[in-house]
Amino acid sequence: MISIKKKSRLVYPIIVPTSYGKVGTINSYIINDGDSLSLIDAGIHTEKYKDALITTLAANGYRISDLSRILLTHHHEDHVGLVNWILQKKDIPVYAHHEAVPRLMVEQEFLVMRKNFFTELYISMGCIEEAQPRLEKLQQTIEHKNENTLQTIIRPLGEGDSILGMKVLETPGHSADSISFYDEERQWLLAGDVVLKKTTSNAIVDPDIKGNRLPTVKQHKESLKRLQQLDVEYLFAGHQEIIEDHHNVISQKLDKIQHKANRLYSFINEGTHLPKEIAQNLYGHKFNTEFSLVMSEVIGYLDYLEEEGLIEKSLQNGIWHYKALK
Repeated sequence: MISIKKKSRLVYPIIVPTSYGKVGTINSYIINDGDSLSLIDAGIHTEKYKDALITTLAANGYRISDLSRILLTHHHEDHVGLVNWILQKKDIPVYAHHEAVPRLMVEQEFLVMRKNFFTELYISMGCIEEAQPRLEKLQQTIEHKNENTLQTIIRPLGEGDSILGMKVLETPGHSADSISFYDEERQWLLAGDVVLKKTTSNAIVDPDIKGNRLPTVKQHKESLKRLQQLDVEYLFAGHQEIIEDHHNVISQKLDKIQHKANRLYSFINEGTHLPKEIAQNLYGHKFNTEFSLVMSEVIGYLDYLEEEGLIEKSLQNGIWHYKALK
């Protein structure tokens, strides 16, 4: 797909196959509004992705120096990878949600808080030994923060803002700083990783900038419901294919959230009370090979079930134990 055009505005998709995780492709989008070019997300920092960006621009008669701004849907490394490389070629403004700022700027105080947050969380979930590689990675990020800092000042965006005639929608869940850009006139939605066509977009447990644990599954569910209500012809996703039937796709994702919640509740109701044991029973060997995502998923759904009044927890010897209520 070379471009999509509607009402004097074009989108040039950059869809690059990848072995990164299980997402299939990493996507960015260039918006041509007639007066300027805007890059929505900046992919991953590889030569393959650089070539894809350069080739897509060239195929439409442009170069890197023609870009006017970068808009980021969230801070994950496969969405911000080429930002510094682009800025070395042309100094242009970068926009992201305010929650993204300490993450993208790799702020020392925030990083230390985040490592302490996860250390305490894994202790209370009874999996501190298995968490050591994750915690070591967090420590390495602190020690090498200057290597990953974006070389710019982030211009914050939030709910109620608009840019390029697009509404900025806060759509947290997959990440604390997830935002979507909605072009209501053209019925285009650039939604990052909030919803993907073929795979589940994980709600990833994380603290907010004050260190509070976010109710990520609840947030993700609410974000999906919100996007489902919009009139959308094309949903430009951060991975996989562009979505043209977003109502049905989101319905499937909402059903899957409920299915996961029911499955986790069943384990608790049948007598598995410790988070670590729940994770091991649900995911088997993935508990070890994909520890961070697995525990994030389990913790997120435990929080969700507790918020729904279906389970309660008690602290025993420093570890949370969960019990079914209904």
